[in-house]
Parts: sequence; C-alpha cells; structure tokens
Amino acid sequence: MFNNERQVQIEWGDCDPADIVFYPRYFAYFDASTGALFEAMGVSLRYIRDVLKTVGFPMVDTRSQFFKPSKYGDKVTIKSEFTEVGRASFGIRHQLFNDGDLAVECTEKRVWACLNAEGDLKAKTIPDDIRAKMLSHG
Repeated sequence: MFNNERQVQIEWGDCDPADIVFYPRYFAYFDASTGALFEAMGVSLRYIRDVLKTVGFPMVDTRSQFFKPSKYGDKVTIKSEFTEVGRASFGIRHQLFNDGDLAVECTEKRVWACLNAEGDLKAKTIPDDIRAKMLSHG
C-alpha cells in the first residue's frame, strides 16, 4: 500500500523537563505525517475540503507503543503507510525511527467523513480514485 517518509527535528518546545519528547507531541507528529501521506499521493486537504466537499478523515482509534525516547535536537524519520482501506475507513501505521532504531509505533483508524444536511458528521465512501492511490505501491 502507499507509503511516505519524512524527517522531523525534535524542537525544544516538544520536550518535557527531562529533555525527552512529551508523549502527546508524538500524536501531533503522526497527525502531520497522515497529512503528508495524503500530500505525497497528490491529494491535499484543501482539495478534499474545497473540491470534494468532505470534512476530511477524523480519528476513531489510535494506539502507540514507545520503545526508545527521543530528545531535543534529535533528527528522526517517520515512515507512514496505509495498512487497510475499507469502504469509508482506513488504517495507517506510523513508525518513528531515531538513529536507526524503532522508537515509537502508532496505528490509527480514520473515517472519511462529511457533514449531512443537518450538520452532523457522517461517514462517506472514499472516492474510487483516492482509494486506488491508497492501495497503490507509491
């Protein structure tokens, strides 16, 4: 399935007083990595919202395991890939590597969503062309 890789430098504001990444910051990195995954496929959030008139892909489940801390100044690599693509939902795995070692692994389940006439958030079928890109080996 489609995958992407990006580099992140750990900033001072990402860290706690012990000089390691404060764990909620990892979820911000992974959320940005999900956006980067779609951008790498040529599907921007602006396109999803403005052209497709879709809200986006809210999170319905996320889980992480932490194996090795990352510290201020570290340059890490985040590898992201689709793990499953359903009718209206999809899974993503993010792996954060620090100095070649797996430091954090996160899985996400997201739902392709829109607002109905009443303004409620509802699942929507992933468009066929986007689903095809998600399933490709990009």
